[in-house]
Amino acid sequence: MNIGKLTIIGLGLMGGSLAKALKAKGAVDQVWATGRRSASLVRGLELGVIDHWTLDLAEALRDADVVLIATPTLVAEQVMADIAPLLDEKTILTDVASVKGNILRAAEAVFGALPPRFVLGHPIAGSEQSGVEAAKTDLFVDHRVILTPLASNDSAAVQVVREMWQCAGAEVVEMAVDEHDAVLAATSHLPHVLAYTLVDALAASGSAADIFRFAAGGFRDFTRIASSDPTMWHDIVLANQQAILAGLDNFADHLQMVRGLIAEADGPAIKQLFSRAKQARDEHFLGQYMAGRSKPPR
Repeated sequence: MNIGKLTIIGLGLMGGSLAKALKAKGAVDQVWATGRRSASLVRGLELGVIDHWTLDLAEALRDADVVLIATPTLVAEQVMADIAPLLDEKTILTDVASVKGNILRAAEAVFGALPPRFVLGHPIAGSEQSGVEAAKTDLFVDHRVILTPLASNDSAAVQVVREMWQCAGAEVVEMAVDEHDAVLAATSHLPHVLAYTLVDALAASGSAADIFRFAAGGFRDFTRIASSDPTMWHDIVLANQQAILAGLDNFADHLQMVRGLIAEADGPAIKQLFSRAKQARDEHFLGQYMAGRSKPPR
């Protein structure tokens, strides 16, 4: 594929990594970026991630073939309002937000309905690092990108967005908006909330220094995601509030049950629970690996 002009609104890890991947494959002629401040844009140009930058939205969008909204989730509605009068009807618009229902509702509020060439998307990839300096050419390789197209979407636009992410090395799948938000609440949003909460609780304890000093690999692995961008995750939690609350309630009930087993020293039940969890985890991730859709399980 070839994109003549790709414009990224909000240059950071996601937009920068997509730009690097497409440029490495020769799949884009020129990458433009815009935002509210120039610092990340200047840095992106210095690093060769983008070819041009501007704070002028009209200039950034002019003759753009694809526009990627890569701003924090709760900023996206204002971005849509800003770009609505400037978009050419031929331009394909897409995004990388982790919550699709919120973006869909914002688009309906701004445009009246989701524009046919606005393809909602979410790459299931990332890093605890953020900003354009963390951008990686291979960030999306062996990762999934979920598209949540509606029946009203232009099929040609969906195909362009699909091929764009495939060119970056991703496996592209489709889901309904509500299904996406429920699945991501359980598999991504809830683990981040738990990691932030665990680190915060331990940091507030009287023995925090020793806890972090002697933390083993399991603790570091689980809490690594607590180093993620707080602003981004603040937005995600508020945007997907109901699905995350449901996940937290279910987890709290399960955690209380486990507490009861430990309090009662019910060894057989504890071992059965641990074995059941290990089997479920191993079967899923080993199955994904054997099918060639993921890296070896750890």
